[in-house]
Amino acid sequence: MTDTQPSGAERMFGDFAPALVGYTDDVLFGDVWTRPELAPRDRSLVTVAALLTSGNTDQLVYHLGLAKDNGLTETELIEAVTHLAFYAGWPKAMSAMAVAKQVFRGDDHR
Repeated sequence: MTDTQPSGAERMFGDFAPALVGYTDDVLFGDVWTRPELAPRDRSLVTVAALLTSGNTDQLVYHLGLAKDNGLTETELIEAVTHLAFYAGWPKAMSAMAVAKQVFRGDDHR
């Protein structure tokens, strides 16, 4: 994000919910995601797992792309979803895999 480009949160909610945008940009991505105790790659893997287990597939679209930007491969992410099927539940994993396929292959058949 640069000074000339609004964040995703700003584009989605800037004039509607500016406080949520501020917390998202300044606290979540500004403070939490930059803490040195976990690498961005690890934070992405944890986040993808948390979103899958809670069934938040809308947020997976963004976070799967971010996970790739942070060094995870498509193969690793697909394996994580497969692994989580046994812990989080088959329906959640199937929904997450449909999102992953859409993000990685541009296939919108869900």
